[in-house]
Amino acid sequence: MFEKLKRRSLRKKMEHSLKKRDVSQINSTLKTMGFLVDEATFQDFEKLYECSGYFNLQPKDVRVFSFLEVKRKLPSLRQNQLHNKDFNWKGELHNQNAQEFIDTPFDVLIGYYNTKNDFLNAVVAASQAHFKVGLKGADPRLFDLLIDVKLEQMEPFKKELKKYLTVLNKI
Repeated sequence: MFEKLKRRSLRKKMEHSLKKRDVSQINSTLKTMGFLVDEATFQDFEKLYECSGYFNLQPKDVRVFSFLEVKRKLPSLRQNQLHNKDFNWKGELHNQNAQEFIDTPFDVLIGYYNTKNDFLNAVVAASQAHFKVGLKGADPRLFDLLIDVKLEQMEPFKKELKKYLTVLNKI
């Protein structure tokens, strides 16, 4: 019962965040990039960090944050991880690292997942990122650009993203 209530609250918060989104900086040039990943479908984070060189960014300017539905019993050294237990039944986030990620004004935020995920959608909607890119299959209301590539195909994704960011004068 609390899980349904939590998901409903997340959807309400997402709707609220979508209404109050500030799009005044949407045309800013690319200096920082953030990735939001569903760890159940993609685990190769090194490929995401390699994007820094591809887009002429410093490695410190690329951040990856992952979501895992259920916390693993084994201890993890990963700090940039979010779990469903980090949200209370009202849909409020109780994870300091995740809150910092949301409050960071990335020039480009990439939702690197293609499944319906209320938790990730709530984080994308609440994010202070200027320009949001997602994969086909994600909620189109959340993203300014959707790219139609398979999740495992990182090279075609990078090429498509670079093409669109160049056309939009972000690079």
